[in-house]
Amino acid sequence: MTKYGIALTIVKCSNVAFQPNGQAPISSTDKPLKPQVRANGIDVATFAPPRRLETDEIPSIINDFRIAARNAIEAGFDGVEIHGAHGYLIDQFLKDQVNDRTDKYGGSLENRCRFAVEVVQAVVDEIGADKVGIRLSPFASYSEAADSNPEVLGMYMANALNKFGIVYCHVVEPRMVKLGEKFETPYSLRPMRDAFKGTFMVAGGYNREDGNNAISTGYADLVAYGRIFLSNPDLPRRFEIDAPLNKYNRETFYISDPVIGYSDYPFLQSDM
Repeated sequence: MTKYGIALTIVKCSNVAFQPNGQAPISSTDKPLKPQVRANGIDVATFAPPRRLETDEIPSIINDFRIAARNAIEAGFDGVEIHGAHGYLIDQFLKDQVNDRTDKYGGSLENRCRFAVEVVQAVVDEIGADKVGIRLSPFASYSEAADSNPEVLGMYMANALNKFGIVYCHVVEPRMVKLGEKFETPYSLRPMRDAFKGTFMVAGGYNREDGNNAISTGYADLVAYGRIFLSNPDLPRRFEIDAPLNKYNRETFYISDPVIGYSDYPFLQSDM
């Protein structure tokens, strides 16, 4: 079964060792990230300062998204999900706590959203709106990418996406402010859901009951599961019969081992 692929993601929380020829990672800004404690709670990750993109470089970056989308389709994927969430490049343009630009890609809400909208336009023009989705996290602050008015940001993007007729908009719940943690919040995705005219997908801390409730109440059309799908390779069957779930180990999510944390979680021994 083929599945959706990610068009292109570039993150500012990187290191020159991972970049071609030791180049600095690109961003909307040149502000470096603060050191961060890793998932094991012991080790500390440090990050090289990013390089602020010049205005005349941005069309080339947008073209990279277009090429990546075309490559994904030619490789046999059904479509692409543009990663505009979690502190990656698009998110760095969207969020006013990161984007300190003074050109047409910074400052006002419209300007900060310009890069995201132009990426969507380029990808839609290349492969068709019926093969394109996008993921957004306006309420999150991953990699210090936060916004002072996330509800307004989310609504702007929901409305801006309508003109393209893309397949879906995939949004991270406001309660998931930081990686892996739920927080009490006054915000809801309902306004974005009502504004966006296509299929609306939600993610972030959902279990079986939450997911069913989101669908039955019309809060969302689809619910995405990540962490518990990693630790439960037969998650649909477990949900179907309401079976217990394996607990995931976050420390194994991003390691290079080809088995540990990827294919070593057990299946159900028998239907319960």
